[in-house]
Amino acid sequence: MSSKIDAISFKEKLENQTSFPALYMFKFIVPSGKEGEVAALLPGNEMKLKVSSKGKYTSATIKAMMPDSQSIIDIYIKAAEIEGVIAL
Repeated sequence: MSSKIDAISFKEKLENQTSFPALYMFKFIVPSGKEGEVAALLPGNEMKLKVSSKGKYTSATIKAMMPDSQSIIDIYIKAAEIEGVIAL
């Protein structure tokens, strides 16, 4: 969500394709060792991890019940503050 236009477009897509509240699946790739920072974005939700073949990166998948599209966007904005994170 690097720009306001991206966030607006993403919000429109979410609202057109999803009935809220909804179970939403977040996927992130982070440098190994930063998994805790991703888990802190959605505390109390199960996080599945998969380490890359060379061990340099870890993919994290978290499913969480989200009340509305803005809540999802807020998580991605917070995730962007984690150094090296890639949101999928």
